[in-house]
Amino acid sequence: MNSSSPETLLDQDFGLIAELVHAYARERPRQPALIDEQRAIDYGELDQRMDQVALSLQRDNVGSGAAIAICAASCVDYAVVFLGALRAGVAVAPLSPSSTAAALVTMLADSGARILFLDEAIASALATVALPSGLQLVRLDAAPGVRSLEAWLAPAGGVPTPVSIAPDAPFNIIYSSGTTGAPKGIVQPHSMRWSHVRRARNFAYDREAVTICSTPLYSNTTLVSFFPALAGGGAVVLMAKFDGGKFLEMSQRHRVSHAMLVPVQYQRLMDRADFDSYDLGSYRMKFCTSAPFAPALKANILKRWPGGLIEYYGMTEGGGTCMLLAHQFPDKLHTVGQPVPGHDIRLIDEQGKEVARGEIGEVVGRSPAMMKEYFNQPGKTAEAEWFDGDGNRFIRTGDVGRFDAEGFLTLMDRRKDMIISGGFNIYPSDLEAVLLQNPAVRDAAVVGVPSREWGETPVAFVVIKAESAATAADIKQWVNERVGKTQRLSAVELTAELPRNAIGKVLKRELRDQFVAA
Repeated sequence: MNSSSPETLLDQDFGLIAELVHAYARERPRQPALIDEQRAIDYGELDQRMDQVALSLQRDNVGSGAAIAICAASCVDYAVVFLGALRAGVAVAPLSPSSTAAALVTMLADSGARILFLDEAIASALATVALPSGLQLVRLDAAPGVRSLEAWLAPAGGVPTPVSIAPDAPFNIIYSSGTTGAPKGIVQPHSMRWSHVRRARNFAYDREAVTICSTPLYSNTTLVSFFPALAGGGAVVLMAKFDGGKFLEMSQRHRVSHAMLVPVQYQRLMDRADFDSYDLGSYRMKFCTSAPFAPALKANILKRWPGGLIEYYGMTEGGGTCMLLAHQFPDKLHTVGQPVPGHDIRLIDEQGKEVARGEIGEVVGRSPAMMKEYFNQPGKTAEAEWFDGDGNRFIRTGDVGRFDAEGFLTLMDRRKDMIISGGFNIYPSDLEAVLLQNPAVRDAAVVGVPSREWGETPVAFVVIKAESAATAADIKQWVNERVGKTQRLSAVELTAELPRNAIGKVLKRELRDQFVAA
């Protein structure tokens, strides 16, 4: 194990997060590291338990380059297993507990995971399905008659065999949310995670920082905050499930300095009547990613919540990232910011040719933070790549956007979500922005549905505020009076809630299928 100081390790072009944890354990073993709603452990105990996990994997012949899977609610032991596997050079496939049993089996088989670490809820969900041959099950929560994590772990005090980990070695395999099709295993290398850690040094992730993670640990949204927090030597507070009141109470009690939230969480927090009664003065920086972030919501957060606000635009696959320092550029809240230094972001047309500044095109990006591949899917990997004239590899986002004169990127929509009606391009995000200006509307999503007359036509799904008596006809008329003739809504459907995945992305395919079926 490297005996360098954390600062020396962080100054390296490439390093290992597991070595940083060890360095902090030597320096300040009693410093809090991981906190959940039942327990807390310090860096000394975290380092020891990571050794136990790595040693146990090596004992079971799960060596460097192999994979394990974790499917459970966020907790201290979840994080311990993830970090311990990294110390052994084992890739981790964190799987979504909200997946169906059939989808979990597919992902387990695809990843080649040798062991699945799970909790009671997942054990119940998988009880009636056949699991991949040879898969070991280890329960993170103790229960009679099952192999618990404590029973599986090697005794404390042992030291795992050191492993050499190359920059392009798999760190984790994150399965895409499946909002647009079957989940794909996104292989992120150690170099990609290290680039996230080094970038985060600019945002006060230090030994005194306290970061709250209220989104699940299987999500890249969470991990881009979780790993930098530990790499900085700070504490991480893990929430098993998001609850607005509990989030605010824990933020106040633990003197939280950093948080990564998705837009729907910010909206729910800012809508709370008691929001301003909590002391959030410890906050240094808040982050947002994963879904469209309304300018009005950004402005409200800047006004009422201490600390900076940064929006990230990027993909789990990596490529290029844009960053909006909302507290520094309050006049650019309608954008997702500028490319991060060292990130090359361009726009291309349908033929794969770059478009001029100010024109609309698909966003492609290149950076040190790029996925290696879609696991076992070379065809899908090739579809996600674009190469410039010099042969440089970029990742295609599927998003359509436009750069302004100052280099700030405004997103129009997902390319696949763009509606072509009567030969005209209609961007659902434009219509959603108009809908959200209506004082009766709490939430809205627009999808394209088949039309015999126009090919496609826009339909809005709208959540009305509780105090409003507005009807679907009222909303439709209000919007159509304010948009161009080609943009007019053909229908408005009122719904109690929009279907979203665990990190807040609207499942537009479900809405489209629901409307067509009806």
